Amino acid sequence: QVQLAESGGGSVEPGGSLRLSCVVSVASSCINNLSWYRQAPGKEREFVARIWMGQPTSYADSVKGRFTISRDNAKNSVNLQMNSLKPEDTAMYYCNCGYYWGQGTQVTVSS
Repeated sequence: QVQLAESGGGSVEPGGSLRLSCVVSVASSCINNLSWYRQAPGKEREFVARIWMGQPTSYADSVKGRFTISRDNAKNSVNLQMNSLKPEDTAMYYCNCGYYWGQGTQVTVSS
């Protein structure tokens, strides 16, 4: 069974950066087709970014130009580099592959 494990969350001030990582536990197609989602308190879970083999990376409009998704095959992980963070980026961030979800990592942006 595939397990996804997020890490890298934390608290930063507006304008700061964080790098999230999602490690895929076993060799699977998930390393080639993985998405990041986020959920803020009281809000529905929303799409953030996606990296799928053979397709351009895709981003939510709210994070375009600030977030970058990438794959690290050596570490069997997919990373989300988040720059110029805003308070509205505060949420629990989850990685997803089909039916599989990680446990989430908290990102808090505040001054």
